[in-house]
Amino acid sequence: MSEPAAPVPSVDVLTIDGPSGSGKGTISRRVAARLGWHYLDSGALYRGVGVAASWADLDLADPAALVRCAFDTRIGFEDRADGELRVIVNGLDATDELRTETAGAAASAIAAVPEVRSALKDRQRAFRRPPGLVADGRDMGTVIFPDARYKVFLTASPEERAERRYKQLKDKGVSVILDDLLREILARDARDANRAVAPLRPADDAVCIDTTGLGIDAVVERVLALVPAPRS
Repeated sequence: MSEPAAPVPSVDVLTIDGPSGSGKGTISRRVAARLGWHYLDSGALYRGVGVAASWADLDLADPAALVRCAFDTRIGFEDRADGELRVIVNGLDATDELRTETAGAAASAIAAVPEVRSALKDRQRAFRRPPGLVADGRDMGTVIFPDARYKVFLTASPEERAERRYKQLKDKGVSVILDDLLREILARDARDANRAVAPLRPADDAVCIDTTGLGIDAVVERVLALVPAPRS
């Protein structure tokens, strides 16, 4: 599936922001499915650029090269029959590579480059199509869709987020060390919160939900309660 065309400003948007491991990806997809709305995984765009940069052996400290990469990289999403969303980067299925901690670190570094964020801004806004959009990321409610009618900010303790990531990777057969994941999450939190452009923070009008100790279904219901719309 190719990237959608022009955005429709009057279309309702639900933004779900939060730090790594807060559950925003899983929650956002389930909420979008329940509402029958489109879904945007903004992090996949940054990870996609990061993967493309690594394939091209680009220096992540070279802003000009990263900006060119952001403009040149083709990123699409495909819904498979089993319900899994696959991310296609420059014609190749990069879904599994995008989920690695290396790709996440690259995305965080790339997201700190103002020109890259600017290059990807219109791409993200183009996903705003009827009947509605659920957009997850780190600056969806503050920068990309500041006029969104519904805004949520998910969080959880660093320890719980590390545990979730550990289980997720172990289930996929990836060898990881919990303490290393915790350190990476804390480092990424600091990077995302302190970057000069679009730092990670709740929008002033966002509803904050601490998901520590909460199951997925409970969080989904809390989010859906904020959106008075027909759902399947």
